[in-house]
Amino acid sequence: MSRHASRPVRVLAGAALAVAALAAAVVPLVSAQAAAKPAQPPNFIVTCTFSHRLPDDPIVFPNQPGRSHSHDFFGNTTTKASSTVASLLKGGTTCDRPADTAAYWMPTAYLNGVALSPVKATIYYRDMAANPKAVHTVPAGLKMLAGNPLTTLPQDALFVGWTCTAANGSKDVYYPNVPLCPVGQQVSLRVRFPECWDGTHLDSADHRSHLAFATNRTCPADHPVMIPRIAVTAIYNSRGGSGITLASGSALTGHGDFVNSWTQSELDRLVRVCLQAGRMCGRGT
Repeated sequence: MSRHASRPVRVLAGAALAVAALAAAVVPLVSAQAAAKPAQPPNFIVTCTFSHRLPDDPIVFPNQPGRSHSHDFFGNTTTKASSTVASLLKGGTTCDRPADTAAYWMPTAYLNGVALSPVKATIYYRDMAANPKAVHTVPAGLKMLAGNPLTTLPQDALFVGWTCTAANGSKDVYYPNVPLCPVGQQVSLRVRFPECWDGTHLDSADHRSHLAFATNRTCPADHPVMIPRIAVTAIYNSRGGSGITLASGSALTGHGDFVNSWTQSELDRLVRVCLQAGRMCGRGT
């Protein structure tokens, strides 16, 4: 979006079309209290180490290197401003599932103005359908944004939230503000992506309108196709606290981006044998 200091977020002139609908499209706001973790639905998990950092955003600012605020990229090792689905399919990956050459990125985090390098990102693919068999695969080439990089208010911590991650991987509840984690734990930022698709468009003018969030595990009529809910958690080598900011502004401006450039046959298989079968595959299968 822009730079990391605590100054108000500057919206670049060329971004007007891309961000005009952000305020209307993001999930509802809540007070700055912790959000409890929900029960676990069928899932499979991918872990991707940190790949690289660039001031690029191939969804919002395609073919405009340096136009974005700084982002940290996970998964595909070639992601940059000029990336396309075709180019990403030729790229390598930092993920523990070799077929996951998708591109994931989040704004760079800073502690007292010094950039933090993420340790890794943990990515959950979950089946949120009331009937697990009703979930469809993520369509090849789908592009998604989630979270609000322009907000000055807390976001719903169930959708964009900070937590503490212990050495064994267990997590605390999620907070809209950054907690100071106990000694030995690391602060983490999670972003959830929408799980309802309009069934037609792989992108939209605001990069959001082709997707929606479900209500009570049911998709709205204008976005009837349930796909896996993707949640990306970036883990940092820091205890967090009040000194954390993001490249998009304050720590409240968490957001994430995703381009589906998986080896589609393997993604389809995982959706079939894990999600549609109602299994919690985790990191196996």
